[in-house]
Amino acid sequence: MSELLHAFEAWLMDYGVWGLIAVSFADSSFFPIPPDVLLIPLAIANPENALLYALYTTVSSVIGALFGWWIGKKLGRPILVYLFSEQRIQKVEEYFKKYGPMALLIAGLTPVPYKIFTIFAGVSGVRIRTLVIWSIIGRGIRFFLEGAIILTLGAKAKPFIEENFTMLTLAAGGVLILAYIVYLIIRKKKHTV
Repeated sequence: MSELLHAFEAWLMDYGVWGLIAVSFADSSFFPIPPDVLLIPLAIANPENALLYALYTTVSSVIGALFGWWIGKKLGRPILVYLFSEQRIQKVEEYFKKYGPMALLIAGLTPVPYKIFTIFAGVSGVRIRTLVIWSIIGRGIRFFLEGAIILTLGAKAKPFIEENFTMLTLAAGGVLILAYIVYLIIRKKKHTV
């Protein structure tokens, strides 16, 4: 199976930026290949365009998230059961119960399949505005961080990203979540005064 995926990735690389845009869109709604597998080699080959590629990836991913949301809204929970294991669905439900729509931020930063979160957002009635905001933040941080690392390290970025990226994105997500909690506390105090 992995040979088939590698062949498919190589085929998509032939399409360059258009392949990156297509995979970024599809990854957020229905496709099993994350855009990082194209973003990283494309950006390493053209480091001066790394941040531009990150922008394309982010925008395409957010548009794909809207399509994932639409799939969830129109087809409901049966599509989740068809596409994903019950264990994964329950895990996503737990994240949404615990973090609300901020679960989209967490998923956007990490290597978990983002599509299950976007589809679940449609099933559970998350507002489109909320989906877009958290998708821009989560996916933007992830892809722009990769772009910045590649811009800084060049070809050495790939092993660095492979070894450290999950930790970096989780740390960035933790800082954002903490900042958001502080914002909510301050806002609540202002309303009670």
